[in-house]
Formats: sequence, C-alpha cells, structure tokens
Amino acid sequence: MKSLELFDLTGKVALVTGGTHGLGMAVATALAQAGATLVVNGHSPAKMENALKEYAANGITAHGYLFDVTDEAQVTEYIARITAEVGPIDILVNNAGIIKRIPATEMSLAEWNTVITTDLTAPFLLSKAVAAGMIERGGGKIINMCSMMSEVGRDTVSAYAAAKGGLKMLTRNLATEWARYNIQVNGIGPGYFATSQTAPIRVNGHPFNEFILKRTPAARWGNPEDLAGTAVFLASRASDFVNGHIVYVDGGILASLGKAMNED
Repeated sequence: MKSLELFDLTGKVALVTGGTHGLGMAVATALAQAGATLVVNGHSPAKMENALKEYAANGITAHGYLFDVTDEAQVTEYIARITAEVGPIDILVNNAGIIKRIPATEMSLAEWNTVITTDLTAPFLLSKAVAAGMIERGGGKIINMCSMMSEVGRDTVSAYAAAKGGLKMLTRNLATEWARYNIQVNGIGPGYFATSQTAPIRVNGHPFNEFILKRTPAARWGNPEDLAGTAVFLASRASDFVNGHIVYVDGGILASLGKAMNED
C-alpha cells in the first residue's frame, strides 16, 4: 500500500458532534475531503440548516441530525437511526462542548453539572453507543476533542478544565479497554484558534490578542484548517497503532514557558 493511501477515508462513515460551526466544522470538512461520508450532529435547527448549506457550497454532502448528546436515550436512538439511514459509524469525533467562564466561588452546582455532562459524560455516552458496532465489525476510530486545559489551568474555567482533564483520562482508559478490538481512541487538544467566537478578542491592541501572540511560539493564532491533518491522521489507517494519545495542536504553547519579559 502506498503511504498516501493510508489516509484515504473513502467508504468510511464519520459522525462529528457539534459539527455545525467552528472547529467541529473544520474537522468534519477535513474528514469529508479525505473521502468519508459525513454525518454531523447539532442542537439548533437554524445552525444545522446554515451548516448544511455551507458544506454543500464546499462540495460536501453532509447528513444532519439534531439530538441532545447528553441524553442517553436520544444518543442510543440516533446512533441506531444513523446506522440504518447512512451506514455503520466507523469514525466518531466527540467535539460538542461548552465552557462557562465563572469564578469557582461563584459557580453553581447546576452550572458545574452542565459543563461536566456536556464535555465529559456526553463523549462517554457516544463512545459507548458506537463501540458495540465497531467491536462487531472489527475496528473503528474515536477522536475526543480535548483542550490545553487537559494539562493546565486558567482562571474561571474550573468545570471546563475538570471535564477536559477527565476526557483525557477517559480517552486513555477506553483505548486500553478497546485496543484489543482494533479500536483506536485518541484525542486532539487545540490551542487558541481564529474562529468567529474569538474574533472580538483578536483585534490589534486587545490585551488577550497580544498575550496569545507572545505566548505562542508560532506567534500566531491557529487557523481551523490547522486541525485537518491531525484529524485525518487519527481517523485513518495511518494511526492504526496509535492509541490513547492526545495530540496538542497549539503552535507550541505547552512546550514553552513563553518569552521572557525583556524579549521582543
């Protein structure tokens, strides 16, 4: 087999949760462009409609399904529907997630639970739901969207960091349990990316923009397309002996203490 053929996803069905915008859409687009049949999950009809139009404009036929990834009954129902209507799921990307920036002393238990359920419990439910079919068919790929907060902390994101740290360990544990069935479970940890959500703080002169540019060895924000190669690698045969790893796509932030105060 030629090396490039290892990255070909033709004939594979990929489900990307939260694939209606942002980094989820970037990952979904990369998988589709590598040949996968694309299924995207969302919870907003309007966002789903716009997303399907955007995929179509880029020459991608995407199958959209609206369901709550935190509801086990809905997850079970829709995995069965997708399997019947599109095909068995070969690649699952657990991308759907939320963040609440609230100081720990001010965060309510309900707010905490919302983040933990969405960012940690939902990936467990989705992974569990697809694993049985993957085991029966002799393999599959699960990619969990982790975060640099899987490794480091920041003010006001205690629930998010706890969830992403938990997701890192869930990734490793599921990899350990399911490797014998030729299922690879890995994660991607994005750094700071240029998306519509970060647009307001990426303007010249904004303190956070200046902080990111100085703190990132690559001296720039990531572009959503920077995730494409890692996503395709972890979804393809090229990663068949890679299991339980988190690939941090962060421009080098976690490898560095950053520039000294007197550096340009």
